[in-house]
This record gives sequence, structure tokens and C-alpha cells, in this order.
Amino acid sequence: MKAYNRIMAGKKSIHAAECFRDGFIGVSADVPVDLTGRLHERWQDFNREFIPMVLSSQPGKSKVAAGLLCGFTWTLAKGLKEGDIVITPDGKGRYYAGEITGPYFFRQGTQLPHRRPVKWSNEPFDRGDMSEALQRSTASAGTCCDLTKYRDELDRLIGGKPTPPAVAGADPAVEDPVVFALEKHLEDFLVSNWSQTELGRKYDIFTEDGEIVGQQYPSDTGPMDILAISKDRKELLVVELKKGRASDAVVGQIQRYMGYVLEVLAEDHQTVKGAIIALQDDVRIRRALRVAQGITFYRYQINFTLIPTAGPASSSSSEFSAAP
Repeated sequence: MKAYNRIMAGKKSIHAAECFRDGFIGVSADVPVDLTGRLHERWQDFNREFIPMVLSSQPGKSKVAAGLLCGFTWTLAKGLKEGDIVITPDGKGRYYAGEITGPYFFRQGTQLPHRRPVKWSNEPFDRGDMSEALQRSTASAGTCCDLTKYRDELDRLIGGKPTPPAVAGADPAVEDPVVFALEKHLEDFLVSNWSQTELGRKYDIFTEDGEIVGQQYPSDTGPMDILAISKDRKELLVVELKKGRASDAVVGQIQRYMGYVLEVLAEDHQTVKGAIIALQDDVRIRRALRVAQGITFYRYQINFTLIPTAGPASSSSSEFSAAP
């Protein structure tokens, strides 16, 4: 089955025109060597070898940032297979699709030295023709973003057919459409309002060069919803967000993420904690948490109010709060 990935052609896709013209997609020289013959079958093994190299060549960079850079490089160089589809923005609100046609190659002295050959389509499609869910996914930070779950929609867009309204995710059976709409975007809403939450007082979501990279941060057991760091840089926090009621299975899930962070990303002086955020808990998860060290459970509450004004119009506001 073909994989679909959005790949940025440099920061803000500044090198997109070059990629489209010369028939390739590439990533920067953050991993500063030719990787021919050095590409591990697993990205975890690749990261273990090359994170120290990135840290050595770029003093001051964190293991979190280095791990992300190495992961993106491996995905392009090895993870993507011939026949997989690349979606790349042109920086003007349009996206071009292309098919990977060959193996990794290296171009010394260029801005994007780690490359794969690509056969690009001639016609782009507009970002505005995407469903809301696909727009949010393509807007995620970082060089690479897996869009395979949107393959049907992307195939339509590549074929010149805009996404019909039904793809956007409307659900006429929802009892409370306001709560449904807010919960649908719960993670993005939490990230956008992070500084106003209880967790935001102590932690910052990981950023790199002004962009959030701590949302959907990859691990070897799946992406973490949020990876944050304390303001004194001494503690890393893994946040797992669950819509509705959380089961006790989430405790094991977040412990796996915490173990990965402790083993691969944490500096020697840093500790790792976890936070589970859900609408409700039950007796099983409460019992599991009693013996799970370093994990706090928070219940979230969403409030939506309409505030009348002096004129005929009114304004609306929404609020996210979480309490342990």
C-alpha cells in the first residue's frame, strides 16, 4: 500500500521551486554526512547512531530537537519507498504531489543534500480544497508528516476533484454539536491555549526555531500527543490526551512513552513525568494510577458561552480548563 507524506522543501518550503524543477525532494544537512550505505532498517537504530553526531556538530541543540531531525532524515532517505506519494507546498497556498521513483542519493554543498528522485505532477491543488482535518494535518510542524490516512481524499485532490463537504467530518447524530466541535479539535485547542492551563504555568511545549515540535512527537511506540519541558529545563513531561473517558490501558501507553523519553531524549540531569487528560476517569484507572509513579490525571472541562453586547450582534467564547 502506498504511503502519503507531506514533506517541506526547506523551512517554509523555500526550496520548493528547485525541487519541482529538478525532480527531487530533499532535507537539510542537519545530519552532516553522506548516508549511502549507512541507512539502518529501523529509524530507532539510525537515531541512536546519528543523534550524537547532530549534537556534536550543532552545540546547544537538545536531544529532542536532534531526534526529530534524525527521524525526518531517515523517513525521507529510507522510510519512504519507491511508489510512495510526496505532497509538498509551494509556499503560495498550493500543493504539488509527486511519486518517489528511486533510492536515496547525496548532493554535497547544496541546501537539501539528502535527496530522493520524484516525478512531480504538473497541476497543483489548493489548500482551500482540503477538508478541515487534512488542513490541520498538513499544517503540523516539522519536515515530514504522514498523511496516509487521508489517501482517498488526496487521490481526489491530485485528480483535480475538491473534497466534498461530507469528508470534513460532520456528524448529524451528535447530541451536542458545540461540545462535539470543540472536542474534535481538543488537542489543537489545548496547544493554542497552553499558557492558560494548569500545566502551562510550569511547562512549555517543546519548540525549535520558533515552531512547536512537541505536538505529535514520534516515539518507537507511536506519537506522543504533547511533549513539554519545565521552565527550569530539569523535567520533561509527556501528555496523553483522551476524548471522553480514559481506560486503564492509557497508563501503560503513557509509561511506554515516558520510558522512551527517559532512555532516548532526556539529558542526564532531567527527569520524566506524565500527565493524562480526559473528560472522565473510572475506578480501574484510579487504581492503576495509585501505583504508577510520576503520572498525574487531569479532567478537562469545556465551556462555551454567548455574551450579549449593546448592539444586535453577540460574541462567543470558549474555555478549556483541566483540574487534577
